[in-house]
Amino acid sequence: MSAVRSWYAPLAIRLRTTNPYVVDSALAALVLFAASLQWMFPDEGDDPLSRVGWLLGAATAVPLVWRRRFPYACALAVSAATTAMAYHHAPPPDVLYGGLVVLYTMAAQGLPWQRRSMLASWLLGAVVTMQHKEHSEPFEYAFHLTGMICAYGLGVLSRVQRAYTAAVEDRARRLERERAAETARAIAQERSRIARDMHDILAHAVSLMVVQAEAGPVVVRSDPDRAEAAFDAIAASGRDAMTQLRRILGVLKEEERRGGAARLPQPDLAGLPDLVRQVAASTALRVELSVRGRSRPLPPDTEVAAYRAVQEALTNTVKHAYASCAQVELDWAEDELTLTVTDDGRGPARTAGGHGLIGLRERAAACGGSAEAGPGPRGGFRVVVRLPATAEREAALG
Repeated sequence: MSAVRSWYAPLAIRLRTTNPYVVDSALAALVLFAASLQWMFPDEGDDPLSRVGWLLGAATAVPLVWRRRFPYACALAVSAATTAMAYHHAPPPDVLYGGLVVLYTMAAQGLPWQRRSMLASWLLGAVVTMQHKEHSEPFEYAFHLTGMICAYGLGVLSRVQRAYTAAVEDRARRLERERAAETARAIAQERSRIARDMHDILAHAVSLMVVQAEAGPVVVRSDPDRAEAAFDAIAASGRDAMTQLRRILGVLKEEERRGGAARLPQPDLAGLPDLVRQVAASTALRVELSVRGRSRPLPPDTEVAAYRAVQEALTNTVKHAYASCAQVELDWAEDELTLTVTDDGRGPARTAGGHGLIGLRERAAACGGSAEAGPGPRGGFRVVVRLPATAEREAALG
């Protein structure tokens, strides 16, 4: 069986890729040659070959050249020529070669009504022809009818296989498109996440550096120690930002080498005390952190969203430089973590539609939570972020 496949598979591929007119012309020539054998070597008692018989025989073969372009017209032409041969005692061939090819073609390519009408016509025509033929044997009925049904069945199998192959190929193309779309979505989401991280890192670090840079010249003569501490804070903020940016770029290069397998290292809630201390040490802002309820581990992306929310809220407070204190509150409920960052800023009204706050809302929504920002109940500015804190976070995402 393997040996048969080894030579049949290349042959089948070559036949499918060859010009169809070349293949069908060779098939028509073969049919004409096979049908002519009985006339070139007649059996005793058979009708001799006539010019009309040869022309009618050619008429059963030549239309096969266009059997794939015009299947039904080809079938009608071959049927008419075969009927004429039988009527004129030309004589008709012992084997209906053209008819078998026509039935196969119609079963494989014809419309349902064309297939059924053609099969019924050939079966009926064969029976009628043999009834009027002298000395018809019973086995001739079985031979011709079985041959026609087999040819038609092979055509049906070919049509079913072609439809199945088309369905499989269509499914493969659809899966490939879905896979490409999923990859594009994943890339877009990762790029968006990296953009938010870079914004959070740079905005936070630059805000601290600007505050210290503005305070340094004021105290450089009156309080040199404080000025030196301000410049040290600028350097520390810059080094921290550079470290995080190098980490991001390094992971991006690693992702490119490994096909996106690596992930950016992310902060979590455990880093909030260090963040609060860094802001308090680098600015004149007094920052307090309070926690209510029992803390527990959260999914990694929820931890990142919580950390970035506090970072963005404090950055927003520092950038306006009118607040003297800020309060960071973590309220752990049974199924939700509420983060509230409030300051006593007295500067101009702050917009809640900046890029940082928009990114904050996107992070919260991606985790199944929500975020809102605006004036506080006692003045200043307040950011409130609610994140699901249950194991069934998928339910919150819908």
